[in-house]
Amino acid sequence: MTVYDLSESIRQTNAWMGATTKAFWQNPAFSVTMSPFPSLFAAWGEVTERACEKVATKPMWGIESVVSKDNDYPVKKRIDLELPFCDLIHFAAERNRPVTRKILLVAPMSGHYATLCRKTVISLLPNCDVYVTEWKNARDVPLSAGKFDVEDYTKYVVEFMTHLGEDVHVMAVCQPVPLTLVATAMLAQDDSTPNPRTLTLIGGPVDPDANPTEVTDFGNRVTMGQLEHTVITPVGFAFQGVGRKVYPGAVQLASFMAMNAGNHAKAFINQIGAVARGEAADLDRHNKFYDEYLAVMDMPAEFYLSTVERVFKTREVARNLFTVDGEHIDISKITETAVIIVEGGRDDISAPGQCLAALDLLPNLPDCMKDHFIAEDAGHYGIFSGSAWRNDIRPAVLKFIDAHNGAPQKPVKLAKLQPKKVGRSETLLK
Repeated sequence: MTVYDLSESIRQTNAWMGATTKAFWQNPAFSVTMSPFPSLFAAWGEVTERACEKVATKPMWGIESVVSKDNDYPVKKRIDLELPFCDLIHFAAERNRPVTRKILLVAPMSGHYATLCRKTVISLLPNCDVYVTEWKNARDVPLSAGKFDVEDYTKYVVEFMTHLGEDVHVMAVCQPVPLTLVATAMLAQDDSTPNPRTLTLIGGPVDPDANPTEVTDFGNRVTMGQLEHTVITPVGFAFQGVGRKVYPGAVQLASFMAMNAGNHAKAFINQIGAVARGEAADLDRHNKFYDEYLAVMDMPAEFYLSTVERVFKTREVARNLFTVDGEHIDISKITETAVIIVEGGRDDISAPGQCLAALDLLPNLPDCMKDHFIAEDAGHYGIFSGSAWRNDIRPAVLKFIDAHNGAPQKPVKLAKLQPKKVGRSETLLK
């Protein structure tokens, strides 16, 4: 707890140093000098203050309206179902007529907030009714709420699916892909609950060994004991979840930035120069990207450790051996939910093949209810929020949803989707 509070104090101190430096060197007295250093120092302070503040700030969704067929409809965000570790939020557009597609977007719980999928939601809202899982920062969940591991996560997804009914189309992005697949299988095993119409799995590690990357192979390089002793810490006294063991978002952020340290350093140096020259803006490309990228949340320690052990190390989902409350969940029981896999050819986090492995676990699902779309030039973020998503993946997914939007007992034959060659999508840094 002392370590957690110390890291928070360091963040606040750096933010204060940035604000102080900015205020000092922006003094009008320095305007009489021809030296570029006062403006550079002030720019450094501004960039540093903003970065440190964003680390501890939950981003706003900022979705106020949606344009559909040349009409502008207001959008309201409301909580449809509230649970201790997650809120199911509904983006309700006040349209003249209802839409036929109801989508549950299972957002990642991987260190960033659900707002990472903001562009995905915006792109779907014109012709879809959208629900999103908004996972809570573990440091704000009191100990009285109990534990939260991969089995609890799976049961949450099942509860959301059941709440929304049989006409829901589920879309999982990255981290939740394998657990959402298991949740769908849980509904398939229970004859008393409806199955979702379709399941769209986007760039997730169903089988991390199918095509290992530096991220997905991490679990094989450390033991669970090493992991727990090096990255797990209790929440400090300043937050509601005091005493709860978490995997801090700041640690996750540091590990991700270390993968592209040179690019990140160059981006911040360039931004300092832009601020000094008066060329930066509050919503320029750098600030829009890093305001979201730097905003991190803590994950419950049980969830993080069980994910590493059961999804990546022992590959329980890939081997169809996943259990919930001691009961084996047989993924092959999925027979009424159409499944489409989406992958990016340049995905360096969940490489092609890792998500496609889900289809091998569905031998009883008719071929006409399975499909695979790969955007050859798309990176990880591009497959759900970049130009590849907007121009190619989204239309293909909506076509698949429409083909299976009727009763699941009567699947519709869908012609094989042909992926188009897309332009270079967003990589980690543009």
